[in-house]
Amino acid sequence: MPSARLTRAQTAGYAAGSVGTGGFGTLPGLVLAYYLTDTLGVAAALAAVVVLLPKVWDVVIDPAIGARSDAEVSAHGSRHRLMTLGALTLPVGFIAMFAVPSGMDGAAAAVWVAVAFVLATTSFSLFQVPYIAAPADLTDDYAERTRMMAWRVGVLALAILAFGAGAPGIRDALGGGRTGYLVMAIVSALALIGGMLATARSLRGHESRPNATAESPSLRAGLAALRELPRFRALLIVFVLQALATGIVLAAAQYVATYLLGSQSWVSVLFAAVVAPSLFVMPLWKRHAAARGKRTAYATSSWLFVAACLLQVPALALGWVWLSILALALGGVAYAGMQLFPLAMLPDVVQEAGRERGGAMSGVWTALETAGLALGPGVVLLMLAAGGFVSSAGDPVAQPRAAEVAIALAFTIVPAVLALVSLVGLRRYEEPEVAADVR
Repeated sequence: MPSARLTRAQTAGYAAGSVGTGGFGTLPGLVLAYYLTDTLGVAAALAAVVVLLPKVWDVVIDPAIGARSDAEVSAHGSRHRLMTLGALTLPVGFIAMFAVPSGMDGAAAAVWVAVAFVLATTSFSLFQVPYIAAPADLTDDYAERTRMMAWRVGVLALAILAFGAGAPGIRDALGGGRTGYLVMAIVSALALIGGMLATARSLRGHESRPNATAESPSLRAGLAALRELPRFRALLIVFVLQALATGIVLAAAQYVATYLLGSQSWVSVLFAAVVAPSLFVMPLWKRHAAARGKRTAYATSSWLFVAACLLQVPALALGWVWLSILALALGGVAYAGMQLFPLAMLPDVVQEAGRERGGAMSGVWTALETAGLALGPGVVLLMLAAGGFVSSAGDPVAQPRAAEVAIALAFTIVPAVLALVSLVGLRRYEEPEVAADVR
């Protein structure tokens, strides 16, 4: 396996895949719940089921895809074939989610979206699971993987900004409604497939050589790694809790913009406030990790996230939009580190455990990350249902005070508590021995 410094083309080619992961991870989490409740007239409780059920399926298939990914490496020396298949099929389900026929709403629309979401998440897993496993195939250098992930997270930040701020802008420019969402989905799908195919193409011929004597990986390998490797288990628990916290904030943002700030168009401003700082702080996080270690840097970014969430409490209570934007900017600095470090630490764990288990481990990782992100909108929708949120198939309607409180809690206290709990788990993660050699 190559241990030398990766070329810029290799690093950029791998990072391009974050256009797909950032877009698919951001857009459904940001607008799908709101699309269901405020365009299709789906009750909040039923909408929670719609966003959760496809992800339950995803949790089931991701470990199997991980095992298949390892088999691809053993037989062909690369994971790019699965990634290409996922990239080519993703637009079908993704566009269908936002292509509910005119006149179909309520429960029927919920079923349509759920089926399309299952198709889209299946395609995404075919790309994402081998994508996460690939860094351990490309280099065995501890510091090089941090540099590689910094590129990836930089592209991820740009993708989140483009999809989180730009896609709702396309929707709003067309007057919202079903047509606005459909055009938004088509434009977004074109960007998704471009980034994903670029990475699949760049990986071809740059991974390991085929190993015909390797044993066929077992679906149980990922779960065995979770059971046998304390470092992997601790890192995964932390990442899933933070994925849940991020998913909750993401899903609540559109409701905050519409019902607490007064306009759904505010969501683009909120997203720009979060993502813009992360584009500039990546070199600082890299230096901090080089000086103090990845775990310490990860903890620092997590504490900043907690502070940003808590700062939103007075901002929303007093109606100070400027303070809310400032808190989101601080959250953006934190988010850059919260994405960089776990993704840089996972290949370290895979390298130590044995890269032949990389696909199986990334399958479990992706499955539980997906579950965390999917639970985010589900939690928000259940909180809205408990607060008596009123769904509509047109313009937003006045909400009871309890629903507004639920929106505020989902944007502030709930993710802060989850991040605090994750920090307890992070204390159980020990840096691999190779880290001592690098520092």
